[in-house]
Amino acid sequence: MCEGNSDVDLTRAKQNTGVWLVKVPKYLSQQWGKASGREVGKLKITKNQGKTMVSFSLSEELTMVESKGEKASSVQVPREHPFTMQSVGGQTVAVFSEGSSDQITLEGLVVQRAECKPAVQESYMKLKRLQIEESTKPLRLSQQLEKAVTTNYKPVSNHNYNVEYEKKKKEEGKRARADKQKVLEMLFSAFEKHQYYNIKDLVEITKQPVIYLKEILREIGVYNSRGPHKSTWELKPEYSHYQEGEEERGGTE
Repeated sequence: MCEGNSDVDLTRAKQNTGVWLVKVPKYLSQQWGKASGREVGKLKITKNQGKTMVSFSLSEELTMVESKGEKASSVQVPREHPFTMQSVGGQTVAVFSEGSSDQITLEGLVVQRAECKPAVQESYMKLKRLQIEESTKPLRLSQQLEKAVTTNYKPVSNHNYNVEYEKKKKEEGKRARADKQKVLEMLFSAFEKHQYYNIKDLVEITKQPVIYLKEILREIGVYNSRGPHKSTWELKPEYSHYQEGEEERGGTE
């Protein structure tokens, strides 16, 4: 509650107003914030063999997400978002709002909980890649110079870091570390073809050192230590385009 005002408007409690508590992806709430009062989408509720099916369809004008940085690009976020319905679990959960006059108002009691998830499509995979790119970009720092830089730089035939890279590449064969984003692209491309890979196959595909490759895999993948796909890697559910319970045919194990 706000300081200096302990009164709560309970008018809607008398009306027995029921509300839904829905968890939505971060990118979806960000797109809603760009709506400027316009319609953000449509909610569809249907019945299928006695079971309630709920889905949210995002407005088409809110489906484009622009990336930041030097290489500006855009991707289209998924439009369709089916709901996973959840029970309240015997809890009493209420939703409150705060007005401009610091008045606390009871909006209603939660009668249904749900999670809004994007339909697994190519657009969602591209969005996750963009989010990974944004998260791996180094932070830039600005520094004020007291005087202008007057040093003249002369072009050289080959920079020292290129020489060191080539030297390291020769020493380690074809196992010199590539840029992390390039490795991610190769991994995502591989997992679009098959769901499961052992580390030997991924090393052969990416030409990366095993230790470096495993560091990246732990960010986007899951290692199967048991079961029918023991000793293989697969993408985490949020990155995988394979449906739950679905297994690939002819994949590398």
